[in-house]
Amino acid sequence: MAAALLTAIFASLVGLATAIYLGLTWTNTGLLSQHITIGIFSTMITLLAHSMMMFYFIGKGKAVKDALPENAMTGDYYARIAAARKPVFSVATYAMIATIIAALLGASADTKVLPPIVHAMVAYGAIAFNLAAVRVEIDALRASNRVVDEVNRAIGAA
Repeated sequence: MAAALLTAIFASLVGLATAIYLGLTWTNTGLLSQHITIGIFSTMITLLAHSMMMFYFIGKGKAVKDALPENAMTGDYYARIAAARKPVFSVATYAMIATIIAALLGASADTKVLPPIVHAMVAYGAIAFNLAAVRVEIDALRASNRVVDEVNRAIGAA
């Protein structure tokens, strides 16, 4: 499941980067409609991927929390999972918000309500937030996988 989530996140980043490229070159190539289509689709994939990553961590935490009393185990396993997932919720939420705002400002730029540079700057910021979220999510996946492996070994040894 983690591999599928990371694949979706990386696909969304590629889509967002492609949308930015098309946005920078559409006047020379006439690809504005592709910029809009890829931008909207990539925004949706980004929102889905980050929110599914959050649900994944909620499920992992619940699984570990439930496994401890069921197997008469003690330890800081749940606290470690909670600490690992905590930064994901804030950074991924900021990434989603920045991506939504970039998309909305894109519509404003298309209708000439705002200058395109405003949309472009927010889009660059959204990419930066998404890259930060990916880094935090990968770190949290590694940490939670270590905890789950420890719990599984402890259950197997019991």
